[in-house]
Amino acid sequence: MITASAPATRMRLASAITALNVLVASGFSIAGIFKPEYVLPAGSVQTQASFIFAMYAVARTLPLAVMALAAIYQRSPSSLNVLGLLAGFIQFADGAVGLYQHDIGKTIGPLVLGALQMYAVSILRKDL
Repeated sequence: MITASAPATRMRLASAITALNVLVASGFSIAGIFKPEYVLPAGSVQTQASFIFAMYAVARTLPLAVMALAAIYQRSPSSLNVLGLLAGFIQFADGAVGLYQHDIGKTIGPLVLGALQMYAVSILRKDL
């Protein structure tokens, strides 16, 4: 039975999943700048090019995180739906990169986060 609190519960769950997603993505991109050995393939050495690509990663993830967290703060299901969908697609793309690198951790982690994010978007859509 759906109660009056069901939309609020769905919003809280979608907010938590989206916050987790964007904060993890931001953390990994920031790690690429300060601790590149955590994100580079095994045996790789940081170069100027890898540093620049890490800055590009930060440039895409931090604004997404800030906007998603703002949507959560404002309790805006429509904004969270759009930003959550974008964040989910980005995780699936990150999983594809992990697959290309033959790194199971960099493949499974983003795919799980992407699937969780798509679940969050699907439950949120019930309130739109």
